[in-house]
Amino acid sequence: MFADDTHKNTWKKNFDMESGEEGDPTTDRPLIVQFCANNPEKLLISAKAVEAHCDAIDINLGCPQDIAKKGKYGAFLQDDWDLIYKLINVLHTNLSIPVTAKFRVFPTVEKTVEYAKMLERAGAQILTCHGRIREQRGHLSGLADWGKIRAVKEAVSVPVFANGNILYPSDIAKCLKATGADGVMSAEGQLYNPALFANVPTEIEEVTNHKLLEQHVPHVDLALEYLSIVQSLKTHTSISAIKGHLFKILRPGLSHDKDLREKLGRTLIKKDQDWRQGGLQPYIDVCLELKERMEVNAKAAEGQDSDELVTLDISTGLHVLPHWLAQPYFRPLREVATKGADKPAEAIPAKRQRPETERTAEDENKRLRLDTEAQPVETIHIAV
Repeated sequence: MFADDTHKNTWKKNFDMESGEEGDPTTDRPLIVQFCANNPEKLLISAKAVEAHCDAIDINLGCPQDIAKKGKYGAFLQDDWDLIYKLINVLHTNLSIPVTAKFRVFPTVEKTVEYAKMLERAGAQILTCHGRIREQRGHLSGLADWGKIRAVKEAVSVPVFANGNILYPSDIAKCLKATGADGVMSAEGQLYNPALFANVPTEIEEVTNHKLLEQHVPHVDLALEYLSIVQSLKTHTSISAIKGHLFKILRPGLSHDKDLREKLGRTLIKKDQDWRQGGLQPYIDVCLELKERMEVNAKAAEGQDSDELVTLDISTGLHVLPHWLAQPYFRPLREVATKGADKPAEAIPAKRQRPETERTAEDENKRLRLDTEAQPVETIHIAV
């Protein structure tokens, strides 16, 4: 959400406090609210408005999109360290909850580390490090540099979350070992496979085609569960957001059954239609039709060896699962996309000495609040 007066109504609509669902202590915690911003005073006003409804405020310093460049936020603040310091510090000084920051790396390890140290000095209690430079986006995304994330982890005293190259459940343990990070974040990966973190191996293990099939669930089941959740909420979800999620989750099946992709694209719902009274039924019907076809395909494949069902994408060397299963979407790598970004397991820098950073009792109390509130939350599976 963008923190300024112009977008005030927009972010209030996105974070619907009036319904009581956003930040509900019984169902929506722990919760971190993320803002894009370039004005410390306006950011503080926006953060104060949601302070009582969340556990921390995150500042987005990683968005590389054109809209962020135009609005001067996200990764396009990277060259203005003084402003970034003020954005973080004004929240750290004036809020009762912690402030965290998500950022992208620089082309060099040295500048990346200095940047992370500055974010820590400003008051960030958690750093999420995306191991790609600002120019790595879209078809130029390429590989994230886990070595730079490790360098950040070894240079700061606050918890560090790693972001980048998380496509399969097995990547999580690999990332934690390679980076030394305290946690792993996934963004795009979960848009295509919301169950990415559902079957996570606790240790690094050999990735076999059989295990890949076991770890991935039918995408239609995830789409139907998503629609059921949307129907159950008081908080409004835009039609464009719903269709966007469906196209991503169902991408493997819709790429196989193109007539249903076109049907989903043509399906319209009236804005005044009550979703809790069957308003989303046209989307559910498309999903159910796709589900029937996917089950026929899966049935026909019974008895096939896992090595026949799982193939390799020649351009990326990554696994492609049967089209009825949820799976990552990856773009072909380009040479320019990987410039400045090493392969995850390579070139991990030597360990750096952590600074002896003095932290106040208030800092530690804020950190403790996150630790105690971030307990496992019961997952509710909705059958459709």
